[in-house]
Amino acid sequence: MTDILFAQDVDVKLVRHSASDADVANAARVSTLGDQVLEWSKAFDGQVEDVEHPGQARNRGLINFLMRDRHGSPFEHNSMTFFVQAPIFVAREFMRHRVGWSYNEESGRYKELRPLFYLPGEDRNLVQVGKPGAYRFEPGTDEQRVNVEHSLSVIYRAAYSHYQQLLSQGVAREVARMLLPVGLFTTFYATCNARSLMHFLSLRTINENATVPSFPQREIELVADRMEELWAERMPLTHAAFNANGRVAP
Repeated sequence: MTDILFAQDVDVKLVRHSASDADVANAARVSTLGDQVLEWSKAFDGQVEDVEHPGQARNRGLINFLMRDRHGSPFEHNSMTFFVQAPIFVAREFMRHRVGWSYNEESGRYKELRPLFYLPGEDRNLVQVGKPGAYRFEPGTDEQRVNVEHSLSVIYRAAYSHYQQLLSQGVAREVARMLLPVGLFTTFYATCNARSLMHFLSLRTINENATVPSFPQREIELVADRMEELWAERMPLTHAAFNANGRVAP
């Protein structure tokens, strides 16, 4: 029987991008400069990341204005493609975000799925206290934690064993996969622009700068946190304006 693998974390990589703060600023300036914006952008080509450069200060002020007054379309003229490895239940929640997103996911119809399953880490709260819309999560007892880990691992091992048995008997992959639980890891590409990413982050992260509180499931928050880190490195002025204006997508 194939060995079962367990993981307590997700994996997110930025595999391709065309995204910078200058993309936002130039998209906005074309409204008033028209074709002159090309000459303006050439003048600062390769220097927009220099915080001492005058063009950077201009971009900072403009981007903050756009974010504050919710002029959203300039934030769409960029692209980022992320590779995500996460449990299936995270992918299903993630793909509720449809506007401004494109997805491709590995398929259990066409390949034998890997025996990699999610187990909650020690920092994952287990107990929900309160009513829907007004609840909090608490760590739970040691007994609860042991039982969660034991129950999940038993089910994972049994499900994958039966999955392999069906495959060995010639049952189609698309039928055999019905056995597998949502704790199985999947991989997918997710492509978006900064505007759609900000909307995702506003709903899937917990942040003291947010004017509208969010209550994401911990596992999708892990994905969102990784994506935000990667985005902030490429578009620091846009990220700063997002935080300064309440983490509301423009």
